[in-house]
Amino acid sequence: MSEYLAKDLLTLAPYVPGEQPKDGAFVKLNTNENPYFPSRYAVSLITDKAIDDLRLYSDPTCAALRGAIAAHYGVGEKNVAVGNGSDEILAFAFRAFAENGVCFPDVTYGFYKVFAALFGAAAEIVPLREDFTVDAAQYADKKKLVVIANPNAQTGIYLPLSAVETLAESNRGSVVLVDEAYVDFGGESAVKLIGKYDNLLIVQTFSKSRSLAGARVGFALADEKLIADLERVKYSFNPYNVNRLSAILAKAAMEDVSYFADSTEKIVRTRESFAAELKKLGFSAIPSSANFIMAKHEKIGGAALYEKLKTRGILVRHFGEERIRDYVRVSIGTPENMRVFCETAKEIIDGTKG
Repeated sequence: MSEYLAKDLLTLAPYVPGEQPKDGAFVKLNTNENPYFPSRYAVSLITDKAIDDLRLYSDPTCAALRGAIAAHYGVGEKNVAVGNGSDEILAFAFRAFAENGVCFPDVTYGFYKVFAALFGAAAEIVPLREDFTVDAAQYADKKKLVVIANPNAQTGIYLPLSAVETLAESNRGSVVLVDEAYVDFGGESAVKLIGKYDNLLIVQTFSKSRSLAGARVGFALADEKLIADLERVKYSFNPYNVNRLSAILAKAAMEDVSYFADSTEKIVRTRESFAAELKKLGFSAIPSSANFIMAKHEKIGGAALYEKLKTRGILVRHFGEERIRDYVRVSIGTPENMRVFCETAKEIIDGTKG
């Protein structure tokens, strides 16, 4: 760090993204990317003209993309905001709504803690139950921004829609943000509750279920006034936050419903068969509604398993937090990816003294 860095950033612990190997030599199961290509229809729209138009600024309102999202979810265009990945939307929300602080689970998406520190929002960490589920009653009447990932970003556990409604109802005086990055793999979006609760903010992404992690597009669904608040932050930070090509790709990917349904169904099917194989190998896995599974084995710690898999060409994710340090998080890849993982894991476990 330089001597010029703002003093309040000296203790900031930045978010640590998953490894992105440059040589392609790994079976990459560490960052919850979609193993299937983006919609071919979407890619076909990146024409020479679209590329030539890069000399022009993108549409700051993202009108076409917002219209496609609104049509898909049955809301008005003023109920939609888009951003440079869902992380940017989350950042806007923390800046806009966390003046009185923020609360979120102890085991969840790591960026929440970083955003709280970055924007100077006092963070209340609410422990998950012993089985890693969220107790909605613990979040009642918080009078601060409430943030829940659903399904949860590290555990994959889905909170039923009735519990989400309890969160919104019991926090009428503050915003409840539901991060639905993984909802397309086994949950039900809370978008239907928007008309009933003007304090409910839903955040989603094109990175997971629509195979556009590299395009960096996320979006929010909420009451018009909440969207206007997010837009106020956006236009004070980066009006042209979604580039032209990403906007084209995202709009088309949202419209290509059949491809979306096919790819997500394949991932869910692979997840369930992979969970069964893990059980045969003696793993304990947290039931997941996402495109990943958190699993542990009594014969080997999470850090050791992560390292041994890496030396054998397989990348997974390991987190050092006490409650989940025995686990590794395995993204759901193709059936072949999961077969390789299981064979390699078996070799490691069989060679480990229990």
